[in-house]
Amino acid sequence: MSHLHKPTSLALFCKVVDNFGDIGICWRLARQLEQEHQIAVTLWVDDLISFKKLCPELDTNAGQQYIQNIAIRHWRNQDNQFAASDIANIVIEFFGCDIPPAYIASMALCQPPPVWINLEGLSAEEWVEGCHTLPSSHPQYSLTKYFFFPGFTQKTGGLLLEKNLIHEYEQFNQATQNRSAFLGSLGVSVEESEALTISLFCYPHAPVEQLFHVWENGTEAISCLVPVGVAKKAVENFLQKEATPGTQVKRGNLNVRVIPFVPQQDYDKLLWSCDLNFVRGEDSFVRAQWAQKEFIWHIYPQDENLHHKKLRAFLGRHTASSRANQAFSLAWNDASGAPDWLNLWKDLRHELPETHIQSILWQRQMQDIGDMTSNLLRFINGKR
Repeated sequence: MSHLHKPTSLALFCKVVDNFGDIGICWRLARQLEQEHQIAVTLWVDDLISFKKLCPELDTNAGQQYIQNIAIRHWRNQDNQFAASDIANIVIEFFGCDIPPAYIASMALCQPPPVWINLEGLSAEEWVEGCHTLPSSHPQYSLTKYFFFPGFTQKTGGLLLEKNLIHEYEQFNQATQNRSAFLGSLGVSVEESEALTISLFCYPHAPVEQLFHVWENGTEAISCLVPVGVAKKAVENFLQKEATPGTQVKRGNLNVRVIPFVPQQDYDKLLWSCDLNFVRGEDSFVRAQWAQKEFIWHIYPQDENLHHKKLRAFLGRHTASSRANQAFSLAWNDASGAPDWLNLWKDLRHELPETHIQSILWQRQMQDIGDMTSNLLRFINGKR
């Protein structure tokens, strides 16, 4: 049970922009609010098709449904009508997604009005600290919205972290058969699992073919596990066939296997089972930091290459990012000159053992900030 005062209801609005990153964060947050803090959560989502990839039990044709005690409602842009009973005590819009004007108008009729939060995207940039928890008055109604920034310092909201995750990680790693059993459930053979094992989750424009070429012609056996639909063109060029779950081809020293798109709980196990993880967006990026393994982040692209600035800010703050990791990450995100992939890979591979130690220290540093959900509720309860 949480020691925090418990609000009775919370509405979380999510517009899916980054395929899985947005809904991944919101679904994880919704479950934590319900399971750890006993809050009645309604999750409004505009794209149920993407959501179903993370939550297979979802019915994409239902107007409202309950999954794991969370009310899921289809947000059809401005078409929704909102009764007074729809208005929650706490309203969270993820990443400035502009919740429906009709909902805001109904919020203004509530006494007291809901606590309204704009939960922002994760960034390591310094300006975030100055904007964290700042208020913004609505131009028409007597409503105040507060900006809440997750982050990597004590002056931010911290990172999403369930209370049992570290314990579950430790339990998983106590016995080698846990890794073998999990990888086996994905179709990975014993021979594949004994190779250097890499998970690949990236955007379509990642330079995957160049990296595959280096791995294929390298001196070390590599097993690359790719969720179905990820880097589809590059993967199918390597496989020389359709990239369906279970498809596997070995060429040179590289074995590529297409695995199913797993639920979030199993994705954590995938990160724990691999020696190196390529992640993208925000949700898998945070999970990689709790996995105590080396990772390469493919950041969501923005106009005028603003994402390169965000990437450099993180690499500069992340104490587990070695010089080799930083060079590789910049090249992976097209933020450096013409990359020498062979030497970039050699340098990154050489530093893998040391990075594990640094990753443990970074994880402890992040835990000291407190988990984002508890920090968020503590702030909210101060405004109620």
